[in-house]
Amino acid sequence: MLRIRVRLPDRPGSLGKVARILGAAGADVVQMAVLERDNGRALDDFTVLWPAGAGIDRLCDGLASVPGVDIVGIWPTAEPQGAFPDAALIGQLAADPGRGAVTLADAVPALLSADWAGLAEPGAGGGLSHTSLGGAADAELPDLEPVRPRAFTAEDGTQYAICPVAGRVLVVARTGAPPFHRSEVFRLAQLAGAAEAVIAGAGGTRGTGEPSDGNLVRSS
Repeated sequence: MLRIRVRLPDRPGSLGKVARILGAAGADVVQMAVLERDNGRALDDFTVLWPAGAGIDRLCDGLASVPGVDIVGIWPTAEPQGAFPDAALIGQLAADPGRGAVTLADAVPALLSADWAGLAEPGAGGGLSHTSLGGAADAELPDLEPVRPRAFTAEDGTQYAICPVAGRVLVVARTGAPPFHRSEVFRLAQLAGAAEAVIAGAGGTRGTGEPSDGNLVRSS
């Protein structure tokens, strides 16, 4: 699958034109999200089924032919199917709250079309204590301060979104893609807040089974 982010005129018919162009190029639209609307323009994300290994020239050429449409980015995604993936994740957290933070880190890359996610220890020199599939425990992290829900671009071009969760820092990374949108950061913070609530309700365990001091860092 691919995630396609485009800017387009915010007027009736624009979405339909983009969807038809994607279909004509051979892409099957499975999801669409409006990220923002401002000054007569909209920023939309499309998730499409696309043959693995196939080039994207047809998609780019087709979208470029639509007046007023600008391609912001096209990158691979492994988004879970289903109408409510966030709700499904909450169920997984509740099923094993002792691994809540780890479960969240493992699930977030698919939800946010990212390459990997991990849990970092707060403070100077804090390294990764857990990484999802695709991440490396010895990965060199950029400066994560201040630790609050936010997105930033590292010097090497990697896009990051971070959020405090259960006394650690949830780090999400992707390359070859646009920066994380504020709506994606908000979604990350909401999921972290839900995970913290589940962990606290289970007695304050830290997410790998070890006892916690109960001082959970709240997203704000």
